[in-house]
Amino acid sequence: MLRELRERRGLVVHQETTRDLDHAREIAAGCAREREIVAVLGGDGLIGAAADAMRGIPDALVGILPGGRGNDLARVLGIPADPVAACEVIAAGRQAPLDLGEIEGHAFVGIASVGFDSDANRIANEAPSRLGELVYAYGALRALIAWRPARFRILVDGQERRFSGYSVGACNSKAYGGGMYAAPDAELDDGLLDVVYLEDVPKLRFLTRILPKVFKGTHVHEPTVHVLRGREVEIEADRAFTVYADGDPIGCLPARIKALPAAVQVLVPAASDR
Repeated sequence: MLRELRERRGLVVHQETTRDLDHAREIAAGCAREREIVAVLGGDGLIGAAADAMRGIPDALVGILPGGRGNDLARVLGIPADPVAACEVIAAGRQAPLDLGEIEGHAFVGIASVGFDSDANRIANEAPSRLGELVYAYGALRALIAWRPARFRILVDGQERRFSGYSVGACNSKAYGGGMYAAPDAELDDGLLDVVYLEDVPKLRFLTRILPKVFKGTHVHEPTVHVLRGREVEIEADRAFTVYADGDPIGCLPARIKALPAAVQVLVPAASDR
């Protein structure tokens, strides 16, 4: 893939294999300081780690080669799943500002969520890789069996909500979980988080009416689903939860999550290609 990009476009390509997320951060930061494009082959977790390390570095520019199970950021940005076509975006795409979210000093590209999503993410991460994108739906179905409602308190730019329910998502992007459009109106360049929360509903209603609609983003029209928008959100609950973002654990409650406007630049398809 990279060899073809080099041959067709005459670009100088240097390839590194990452050992873990910390190693990825180290490589990404070093390349960004050298004014090199950081082309990440992986899923949202790896992209988020690279972007986290690159923020604050002038003119940091990231390219995306979808290689994970969900590839939700690529999906939202219109980057093709085909590896050769994705390479063309890196070679000839346009630059666009990319906001990040931040929790406990760590940045993420997609959605940080907690509550029911914490259980679903944990189960998905332990599931066999052969499930592919279905792993997140599998995690949700398994988590639902033992789920009991939690009491949440959220504060979005000073606006407080208290409720009993399933989950809270601080959404920088529209999608997570391999094509679940949890925040269909979220934008990657507006400097804001869409905060989506779901009040308590019977499990059967959640399974048959709400969960299927998440794949099209129409769940936000349900009376028990609410969306707020702000630069910062604080989340508390009546029991311990791990916060997950981009598929990985990133913090715990209580948590403060904020938007980082235009933290890095990302290569996206040229307007005529989208």
